Amino acid sequence: MNISHIEHIGIAVNSLDEAIPYYENMLGLKCYAIEEVADQKVKTAFFMVGETKLELLESTSPDGPVGKFLEKKGQGVHHLAFAVDNVNDSLNELGEKGVQLIDKTSRKGAEGLNIGFLHPKASMGVLTEICGKE
Repeated sequence: MNISHIEHIGIAVNSLDEAIPYYENMLGLKCYAIEEVADQKVKTAFFMVGETKLELLESTSPDGPVGKFLEKKGQGVHHLAFAVDNVNDSLNELGEKGVQLIDKTSRKGAEGLNIGFLHPKASMGVLTEICGKE
């Protein structure tokens, strides 16, 4: 597995309408995309910070993963995402090494990327996403 960089940091928020102005007006960042990922029950907003993105995550359903996170932990850092060459190959490699996976195969995420999650129990309490174009 070859991690090239931190692709993004996911931040769970109650409302994109409330959160986006903070990042734009207070921090001077520019939201360049808003997208709904229906199968993950989430609406996302993206900001570039150097070569890394911030992904704000608003739940579209209380029973979705972000909705459950917000209910349990409130707003805050949700996950850390690393860019890899090939998501399925990386998931297979990690699984063979005994890493507990949430996803055994990749699925489509925001911005058309393939994504897969590692269980936070396997990564010192940090929900970890690996993502890439392949």
